[in-house]
Amino acid sequence: MDGNRHDNDLTGVIEADRAHVWHHLVQHKPFETGAPRVIVEGRGMSVWDQHGKEHLDAVSGGVWTVNVGYGRERIADAVRDQLVKLNYFAGAAGTIPGARFAEALIDKMPGLSRVYYCNSGSEANEKAFKMVRQIAQKRYGGKKHKILYRDRDYHGTTIGCLSAGGQDERNAHYGPFAPGFVRVPHCLEYRRHEQEGAPEENYGLWAADQIEATILREGPDTVGALCLEPVTAGGGVIPPPSGYWERVQEICRKYDILLHIDEVVCGVGRTGTWFGYQNYGVQPDMVTMAKGLASGYAAIACLVTTEEVFSMFKEAPEDPLDYFRDISTFGGCTAGPAAALENMAIVEEEGLLANTRAMGDRLMERLGELKDKHAVVGDVRGAGLFCGAELVADRQTKEPVDEKLAQKVVGACNAAGVIIGVTNRSLPGRNNTLCFSPALIATADDIDHIAATVDDALTRVFG
Repeated sequence: MDGNRHDNDLTGVIEADRAHVWHHLVQHKPFETGAPRVIVEGRGMSVWDQHGKEHLDAVSGGVWTVNVGYGRERIADAVRDQLVKLNYFAGAAGTIPGARFAEALIDKMPGLSRVYYCNSGSEANEKAFKMVRQIAQKRYGGKKHKILYRDRDYHGTTIGCLSAGGQDERNAHYGPFAPGFVRVPHCLEYRRHEQEGAPEENYGLWAADQIEATILREGPDTVGALCLEPVTAGGGVIPPPSGYWERVQEICRKYDILLHIDEVVCGVGRTGTWFGYQNYGVQPDMVTMAKGLASGYAAIACLVTTEEVFSMFKEAPEDPLDYFRDISTFGGCTAGPAAALENMAIVEEEGLLANTRAMGDRLMERLGELKDKHAVVGDVRGAGLFCGAELVADRQTKEPVDEKLAQKVVGACNAAGVIIGVTNRSLPGRNNTLCFSPALIATADDIDHIAATVDDALTRVFG
């Protein structure tokens, strides 16, 4: 794509593709009134729909993916050059870009050393789950096979990942699920009043202790892993309360439980560090990632493990079943690592981690001002350029607003040319959090424009 294309060129593209766009529209349910129907081009922070209308994208491709913005020719060029040289070879043999990116990646992840490629976050998490199950068979006679997951967290769309899914609306109609997955309570401090026994002080420690209580009920000798998002994404944009992660780490080590952190959303800069867990001083055993890994320029996902986990699969070389028996056809594609290398270079060269922290602080400040002005904003929270504003009908009771009203705010913003998100089809009666995840290249003007548009939308919907 030519990043210098003029508006009249864009109009020509739209006219040429109008038949295709119409075919798409008649088969898909329209978005909220005012929302862009089909996005046909993007440059920087902006995207254009099939009518030629420009929108500021405050959700990085709709699902927090396009971390370095649209129209990055250097990424496209790197992918094209690599595809001509070698587009694919099976992961069992490996490729040069795969090896180069693995080396660059683990350089950002002290304590981890092994990279397994695949093509989606769901597949990366499935790999981790399979490892836990195989380790249970190899070392514990199959007993230590249970995988704990957290309410409100989301780990993917396969049956295995939905078995570890804490969002009941996403799981509806897809059961029965795989056995051995056990839910633990969440750590949303704003809604601690909904958790029996939750204290006002030291809530983070208490919330982590609820995980330990679950382990003790299930039996520590049956639990193999704990899978958590560092900051919950679609379940309400929930950063952890103080003390939570440190206590989680202690619990995992106490009971010999592998700590699996799902960085599919938070990874590669979204929270202002390379990975979200690095904000909290913990050392995971397994980390999964996708989305921002290549900013959507190519399909790529990874599972990264410690050397200790890797070594568990080479203890008995004479046993043909001892190694990790896993295949990902498109994990052998070279486009993903080629794009991811350029994506990482852009983050480094343009200082996007520092920019994310600075612009994240600005976004939280602007959301705080909206909370002061609009009674419907009950809570604002976030980490880096990953923020949420929970809307409530009553600040005292914290009763969530009707989901349709939250969606109307999104529609009003879209009509005004700013695309924001809202939790949806996740939690019954709790899809009431506005979501913001602009690209890491966002400027102060971008942040202020997003906030001003939301301000006007809140006024339009709630008065």
